[in-house]
Amino acid sequence: MSAKVDPKTDDTYRARSGAFRILEIPARRYLAIDGHGDPNTAPYREAIEKIYSVAYPLKFASKKAGQDYVVPPLEALWSAPDWRAFTSDRDKSQWDWTLLNLVPDVVAVEPVTVEGVRLVTLDEGLCVQTLHLGPFDAEGPVLARMHDEFIPAEGLTMTGRHHEIYFSDARKVEPAKFRTILRQPVHATKEKA
Repeated sequence: MSAKVDPKTDDTYRARSGAFRILEIPARRYLAIDGHGDPNTAPYREAIEKIYSVAYPLKFASKKAGQDYVVPPLEALWSAPDWRAFTSDRDKSQWDWTLLNLVPDVVAVEPVTVEGVRLVTLDEGLCVQTLHLGPFDAEGPVLARMHDEFIPAEGLTMTGRHHEIYFSDARKVEPAKFRTILRQPVHATKEKA
């Protein structure tokens, strides 16, 4: 059996709090499930259960086939008709989300089928990211700085959906200690200001 792979050791899963980083994210395969509305409600929690009901059997099937890996952290893509629903209003009833769980490149087996969970390839390309420390509801000012200050100052324009990577299990860690990568796909629009 090959050595156990931990996807979190990949450079694209690194970020520092208070610093924005521009990096290229390669195309990756994910388990995905879609939903809408407040992530503090039952549909969101049920979607998490569904995605992990595929992620762990996939890991065990891969291990049985000779390649073990650490199940990656939960991730999510977020969007809303108006970005202020994230940065200032925090109107969670407007949020659309797609929960994600990375399928490492070493996985050669097919995932089991669970209603609503599908296998997708996400090709974000150029992105800006930072590490947010603290509760999810405190992300607004960081996102506003990323979207309204850093991205335009670097001659970039937002594309795609806001992406978050959750390194903390919200069921086990107090909100003040949450560690979340905030990532935004971008493209170059002009020379840097």
